[in-house]
Amino acid sequence: MATAFLRDDIIELHSDPTHPEQAERLASLTQALEASELASVLRTLPLRPARESEIAAVHRGQMLERTQMLALDGGGRLDADTYVTPDSWQVACHAAGTVITATEAVVGGTVANAFAVVRPPGHHATATRAMGFCLVNNVAVAAQYALDHLGVKRIAIIDWDVHHGNGTQDIFYGNAQVLYCSTHNYPFYPGTGHWQEMGQGVGYGTTLNVPLPPGTDETAFVRTYDELIIPALRRFEPDMIMVSAGYDAHWADPLGAMLVSTTGYALVATKVYNLAADVCGGRIVCALEGGYHPPALVECIIATLQVLRGRPDLVHNGLGVQAEQPVDIARLIATIQHQHPLLQS
Repeated sequence: MATAFLRDDIIELHSDPTHPEQAERLASLTQALEASELASVLRTLPLRPARESEIAAVHRGQMLERTQMLALDGGGRLDADTYVTPDSWQVACHAAGTVITATEAVVGGTVANAFAVVRPPGHHATATRAMGFCLVNNVAVAAQYALDHLGVKRIAIIDWDVHHGNGTQDIFYGNAQVLYCSTHNYPFYPGTGHWQEMGQGVGYGTTLNVPLPPGTDETAFVRTYDELIIPALRRFEPDMIMVSAGYDAHWADPLGAMLVSTTGYALVATKVYNLAADVCGGRIVCALEGGYHPPALVECIIATLQVLRGRPDLVHNGLGVQAEQPVDIARLIATIQHQHPLLQS
């Protein structure tokens, strides 16, 4: 089966040229797809906006009304980091709907897997607050939709953005059906994501945070997947995997503080791809989150798409690697292995 590539041109209407999260981030993506010949092999699907009821399944009404009203008033700022334009509410609905469409197609078997290129990003949007460039939590909306309407019982969400997805964690912190796994810089915006945050109530043990120190190199980043994320996913046995695919852990990113290259992201994507083949029929949905160095962002998206279509041999790392500055994470890994319920023997 094919890999679906979903992008709605409406995402360009949400943009502020003075802000890192702007439409220009993806200006060269179409050309890069054509140069890689991916444009001729990827599947496209009809798109729709998310219904307000679908968004409200994970977000409180007052939060949504605030964003809607600000857009109707001509735009402005929800906080120092998060802007709204007159078109932002419409764009946010389309972004969430695009990830729902990808999820429906993968769960329904129309495609093997899918990558949704959406903006604004979503993983910082909590149940009650839009923040951190994010208006609606696209992955959370689609995950809840899959649980409510598609017969999915267990979902694993992997978040490889350099920032912790506090919003996704918040929404599913007490939910035993959703495993949220995050590798992120710590302490770093938004300040959440300590390894001791493991969920609550019936959801205890279904949050797995790997807080990595600034300067974490590619070797250490990949190691966390080998020794923590992949074993936890295997133990959880999800019906599908969703990826909050942020690429700001790339060494070239101006907002990140890690040293991952395009190759490193492809290695991690390949590990997730292989695991999905073993535990959930290959069902993977990726949704774009951060990434603020346009050449690195586009190169990483192309690399992930090559992995999703089973051709990691075609991954191209034109930006090269950064000289590694080894960071010792052995103690962190040992602590999480000893403490996290999904990793205890």
